[in-house]
Amino acid sequence: MARIIPLSEGSFTVDATKQFVPYNTATDTMQQRSGGSLLVEIQPFLVITAHDYILFDTGLGLRNPNGVLQIHQHLIDNGVNPMDITKVLMSHLHKDHSGGVSAVDPISGQRSLTFPQATYYVNRHEMEYAIAQDGKSYHAEDLAILQQMDNVIFTEGDGTIDDYISYEMSGGHCPYHQVFVVDDEGDKVFYGGDEAPQVSYMIRRFVAKYDFDGKRSMELRQQYMQRGKSEGWTFLYYHDTKLPFGKF
Repeated sequence: MARIIPLSEGSFTVDATKQFVPYNTATDTMQQRSGGSLLVEIQPFLVITAHDYILFDTGLGLRNPNGVLQIHQHLIDNGVNPMDITKVLMSHLHKDHSGGVSAVDPISGQRSLTFPQATYYVNRHEMEYAIAQDGKSYHAEDLAILQQMDNVIFTEGDGTIDDYISYEMSGGHCPYHQVFVVDDEGDKVFYGGDEAPQVSYMIRRFVAKYDFDGKRSMELRQQYMQRGKSEGWTFLYYHDTKLPFGKF
């Protein structure tokens, strides 16, 4: 049975500026934030299967006060060496999901992949789109290294990885968004990135203004929920401040 470990970087609000502002749920209120702000968790996941240590997205790439990447520290705190990650599956390359793809060494100034032993899986067209759309949502300087490395596999459309992970190009939240289903000996884990970001989005028929195609995203959530119910999926919720993962 797959083991799921949430790797939260914390709660944040984000508005039209696309800036992620830390939010303390004990002391802060949404009334203090600008109009239209959304409250989100930034929460990559580690899924340990019979075959792999799989990381789903990489967070904002924040560092602790001692300079250690938060995502590395979370792994270490859970008894996992960051160098043991075997696969990094990227839903898309918006900065809140891909800021931890690479990092600059504070001493040498060299940029390297944060999980050098892993194979990264990135949609080819999303990669091209991210570089072309460098700005508020995409940080090209974090991502360009992916185009230079041998341990990056660029996916196209739908397919499978090692006969037990399937991916589908969904294209709702951004044009080349992709989702994943891991079938670990019958135990199925679904990662929908920003097309299944919070449990509340799944339950209510919600069209998000910030999605590339809000209607498609809403329809996809309904489809995923029905498939998940019938196949017993465990859903991973990247942006849910209360429920990291669960079943319907």
